[in-house]
Amino acid sequence: MQQHFRQLNSPLHGLDCFPDVEAQQHRFLQAGWTACCAVDMNEFYRCFLPSEECQRMENLEPFDEFEEWHLKCAHYFILAASRGDTLSQTLVFPPSEAFPRIDPASPSGVFPASVVTSDSKGPNLKRYGHASVLLSPSVILSAGGFGEQEGRHCRVSKFHLLSRYCDFEWKGNQICSCGTGTQWDGRLYHTMTRLSDTEVLVLGGRLSPVTPALGILQLRVSKSKDNSTEDLNITITKAGPEDSMLSCWRHSTTEVSYENQKYLFVYGGRSVVESVLSDWHFLHVGTMAWDSIPVEGEVPEGRHSHSACSWQGGALIAGGLGASEEPLSSVLFLKPISCGFLWESIVIQPPITPRYSHTAHVLNGKLLLVGGVWIHSSSVPGVTVIDLTTGLSSEYQIDTTCVPWPLMLHNHTSILLPEEQQLLLLGGGGNCFSFGTYFNPHTVTLDLSSLSARQ
Repeated sequence: MQQHFRQLNSPLHGLDCFPDVEAQQHRFLQAGWTACCAVDMNEFYRCFLPSEECQRMENLEPFDEFEEWHLKCAHYFILAASRGDTLSQTLVFPPSEAFPRIDPASPSGVFPASVVTSDSKGPNLKRYGHASVLLSPSVILSAGGFGEQEGRHCRVSKFHLLSRYCDFEWKGNQICSCGTGTQWDGRLYHTMTRLSDTEVLVLGGRLSPVTPALGILQLRVSKSKDNSTEDLNITITKAGPEDSMLSCWRHSTTEVSYENQKYLFVYGGRSVVESVLSDWHFLHVGTMAWDSIPVEGEVPEGRHSHSACSWQGGALIAGGLGASEEPLSSVLFLKPISCGFLWESIVIQPPITPRYSHTAHVLNGKLLLVGGVWIHSSSVPGVTVIDLTTGLSSEYQIDTTCVPWPLMLHNHTSILLPEEQQLLLLGGGGNCFSFGTYFNPHTVTLDLSSLSARQ
């Protein structure tokens, strides 16, 4: 938006002087107003509109752009100021316990960000709502999402390959599926799971907010005749049970272990019928059949756009967007036990800011929550680090001095390279009907070495 007005030679100077709600309140009080209260539109929508009206608006049409909605509401506010004792005693926007401010703790450190690819090293990954998987230490495959392809914005049909060719130099390449069989159907908000160096499983996703992407896809990756990783061949086949009707998106898929067998734990998401899902499924990797495994403990509330990663044979679930479109702060562990699994809640101190549309990884016994969207704080999400042994949390800012701004860390993917103490951030961005679509222009790396130095 700011770029749009700068191009019109009409920059929004007020944003520099008054960047948030608190600054606007201070502005009026400094100008001599007796009292002033202000809320951003996220708080106004949740606390000062009747629930019936919110429900009516939410049912007007299919909607699946929660990140843009919440970010835009955070950028607009409504303010009431008054002079005189009588009006000053009237609370136009009384404080609401339903919308508490939950600011992150003071930063414990900084993770420097830098660009690792450029247009001179092949096409960049300009898309969001995609999925990425590390095939080998030097090959990253991304598929699906909404992005740039052949000069237009669309649901992307080409795969993106990121290959490391020397030290930490990476090169991008776009490739199409080969063969005359199954083609990529243009899905987004799906998951991809690495089965081997040459096999990837794709589950769920959607084609539109009212059209789920049905069926499980298996991607088979093979090298070209010259054995180059820059020109891989990808073949798509249908996989899984023939009666598989997995019709969710914004869900998670995590590798877990039960009775020394490998399973994929598919959890949460949303569907055409349900705004949030609270159920789960186990897919046996060897037979590609759904299986029933006992799960004990209190069933977590439904969510989508959460993060999930494997840990100690189970799955760590963090954050997400709940049934009332409220970001969640809970961190759950699907813990392996002798007869199946057990839901456990991890107590975190200090409490973390509720978020969704982030990514997560486990590094040296610590859970890293990367980016995302939150509405209970005016700060920009960085990386939250949670010690899984003690439950202690700490915040790390991302130093974006050396990367293009804004760096939109939602609807992105991230790949952890533990040996290099690096985290690759791929894609991300959002759509704005007024000011256009923004894609992060480059793949970015975060230097996590300072985290190891603090151990």
